[in-house]
Amino acid sequence: MKNLKTIIICLFTLLMVFSCKKSVMTEPDNTLSQTPSLKYSLVTLVPTSSFSSFSTYWNYNYPWGTDHNGSARMRSQNATVSGGALTCTAQPGTASDKASIHYYSGTVYCKQQVTVSNSWPLWRVSGQFQCPSARGTWPAFWLNSAIGWPPESDIMEFKGSATCWTNTYKNLSGAWSSVGTAISSPASWHTYTAWISKYNTNDVKIEYWIDGSLKSTQYGQAFMNVPLNLIIDLQMEGSSGTPGPTGNTVMKAQNVTIQRSATL
Repeated sequence: MKNLKTIIICLFTLLMVFSCKKSVMTEPDNTLSQTPSLKYSLVTLVPTSSFSSFSTYWNYNYPWGTDHNGSARMRSQNATVSGGALTCTAQPGTASDKASIHYYSGTVYCKQQVTVSNSWPLWRVSGQFQCPSARGTWPAFWLNSAIGWPPESDIMEFKGSATCWTNTYKNLSGAWSSVGTAISSPASWHTYTAWISKYNTNDVKIEYWIDGSLKSTQYGQAFMNVPLNLIIDLQMEGSSGTPGPTGNTVMKAQNVTIQRSATL
C-alpha cells in the first residue's frame, strides 16, 4: 500500500511539472524585444551600403530647406561621404540674412519614407553613429512627418551631454514620451535602432534599442498611414545649450538601413 501511494504521488508530481512546462512554452509572445531580427522576415528598402550610392538613397539638407530649430544652417559641402560613411561637419560661421545663424553644418534625409500601414505593419530603422556630446552640439537620427508635424520619433538625440534621448510625439496621452540613456563614449561607434509596429487602427508601438539592448518602449498617436522622413542632422545650440564649440564639430554615420515586414 505504501508503494502504491508513493507511485501515485510521483506520477502526480511529474504531471504537475509537465503541465507547468507546457504552459510556459505555449505562452503567447506579444513583444518584439526578444531577438526581433530573428523573428521576422524583413524586406530591405535602404541597404547598409546606401551612403556609397548617395544620390540613389539620400538628399541634402532638410525636407523643408536649410534651417531648423538650432543655430546651424545646412549646406551640402558640410555632408561628405568617404569609405561608405557619412561625415557631417559643423563649423562656426554667420549668415548675412539671419543673425541667429552661428554655424554651417550638414544634414541629409532619406528618399525612402517610413509608413506603417496594414500592408506593412512592422518597420526597422537602424544606424551606427559617432556623436559629439559637448555643450552646444545637437546630433540626431529621427523620423518626422512628411505631411505636417507631428508625428515625430527621435531614435537618437544628444543635447550637449552624453545622454542619448529617445522621444515620441505625440504619445497616447497627447504629450512627449522621453527616455534618456547614458552612453559611454558617444564619439565611439554605437548602434541606434527603432522597431515601429502597428498597435491599433491609428497608433503605433516603438521599441528603441541601443547597441542591441532595449532601452524604451513608447507609443505614438496617429502615426498609422503617415509617411515619415528619416533625417540625420548635426544641428547646433538650440536645445543643446549655448555657447557652442568655437571650432569644428564632427558626427559620423554608417550602416544606416530601413527594412519592413508584411507580417507582425
